Amino acid sequence: MKTDWIAVDWGTSNLRAWAMGQGGILAHAASDDGMGSLDRDGFEPALLRLITPWLTADRTEVIACGMVGSRQGWFEAPYRATPCTPLDSASLVTAPSRDTRIAVRLIPGLKQAKPADVMRGEETQIAGVLALNPGFDGVICLPGTHSKWVHVSAGEVVSFQTFMTGELFALLSTQSVLRHGMTGGDWDDAAFDTALSDTLSRPERIGAKLFGLRAEGLIAGLDAGAARARLSGLLIGVELAASKPFWLGQEVAIVGSEALAKSYARALVTQGASPRLVPATDATLAGLTAARAQVTA
Repeated sequence: MKTDWIAVDWGTSNLRAWAMGQGGILAHAASDDGMGSLDRDGFEPALLRLITPWLTADRTEVIACGMVGSRQGWFEAPYRATPCTPLDSASLVTAPSRDTRIAVRLIPGLKQAKPADVMRGEETQIAGVLALNPGFDGVICLPGTHSKWVHVSAGEVVSFQTFMTGELFALLSTQSVLRHGMTGGDWDDAAFDTALSDTLSRPERIGAKLFGLRAEGLIAGLDAGAARARLSGLLIGVELAASKPFWLGQEVAIVGSEALAKSYARALVTQGASPRLVPATDATLAGLTAARAQVTA
């Protein structure tokens, strides 16, 4: 079956591509040729290594989101200012390519002036959530390295806020003094719940609670699995405490990897919310498809 167009999600660490036809996904391929490992001249060859089997002599349209459109990417797709719709066909940027078999368009990210914030790639997932859930009004949570809380109303991104929760977890668990007690062990849901509750109640105690993980490991034999779960609960608890104006009393959709999305959902349920989960890949593909539909409309 002929490839009509190609959807691409190009992050800092990975490149994912889907051959799309009238019946949906025809093929999928991925590589570790993320933006962080490429110079500007390396993007087109990296893409071609992945998608060449899907190309013909005719030009195939490629719609790409993510860090490929950053200042360090293939070609910069300037941020659009909120409030705005997550996608705008007029703002798509054409990336320069030598191979005449492809025409690559990049989806720009979004920016917010006050408080200063940016996103790149998440705007496509937001568009995907709206495509999969017509009429959705509320808050979209996108947990990850840099978690985002996004207020959406009438099809527009009204405001958003980013938290470095995932990056903090990675740094603390692998590069701080806490790393000595984080290797091995099973995940402990009860430890996560307790740490979450403690931090939601007293977020200002986060510094002391963090060092407590090290101290308990030394003198009380705190299990590594429980330590990791507590670290996660502490950090997500601080994030929920700070993002409360976004999610309190709102309809919430969570977009992310299964394990992380479930942790956020578990945390929100303890606070009386009933979040819906949207798989990250589903949201990304739905958003890329919506972008392509705007182009061809």
